[in-house]
Amino acid sequence: MAPVSETLLSAQNLTKRFGGLAAVNDVSVDLWRGHIHGVIGPNGAGKSTLTNLLSGDIAPTSGRVTLGGHDVTGWKPEKISRGGLGRSYQKTNIFLPFTVWENVRLAAQSRTPHPAAWLRRATDFKESNERANEAIELAGLQNRKNAIAGTISHGEQRQLEIAMTLATNPNVLLLDEPLAGMGTVEAERMVQLLLRIKPLHAIMLVEHDMDAVFALADRLTVMVNGQVIASGTPAEVRADANVQSAYLGEEH
Repeated sequence: MAPVSETLLSAQNLTKRFGGLAAVNDVSVDLWRGHIHGVIGPNGAGKSTLTNLLSGDIAPTSGRVTLGGHDVTGWKPEKISRGGLGRSYQKTNIFLPFTVWENVRLAAQSRTPHPAAWLRRATDFKESNERANEAIELAGLQNRKNAIAGTISHGEQRQLEIAMTLATNPNVLLLDEPLAGMGTVEAERMVQLLLRIKPLHAIMLVEHDMDAVFALADRLTVMVNGQVIASGTPAEVRADANVQSAYLGEEH
């Protein structure tokens, strides 16, 4: 187990009820720097709701979330983001008419506000530009820097969304199905990207691509009907009889 000092995000006993439905029920999870924590489960298991609870997009009915040692339960998403959390969504969230560079630069600028910024050209802000360039290179998009975001491939758009997230300088990344809809080549590029960014970040990966998630994750949480039915290393989860019957199937 990683040292306590490496725990960058911790959720304890999170529950979210919508009327009589518990979309997430008493779920706890710890995210450690240098580790990828996979969250898997069938549709409707509560994976995206859990992600939204951690990012502040929705408030929990009960439970607690700490980020970097601070209790962020009930904080607005933008405040949690400034506290060091970045996330991607199931649906790609980018500015399609802008170039790859402009998308990432805008994300970087959000972390270096200036009172008189409207009087200067955006390209004059050295710190934001350097951070944007670093994020683009890390995401493997340096050769697509000047391409219009709406014209690049689906896989490249997903890479771009992660580059935008990286430009905000997060410690924790919540990635909601980053490999969805990708072919083999694009999926492999995304896997390599996740491995590159893993050492400096704590990553929670929600994903339906079982081959990818078992290859990437250091630890897995399996959810069914809003509850955790298993948590452990990929080998432990693969061997769990409850997981096999509820989700994975015998072939896994």
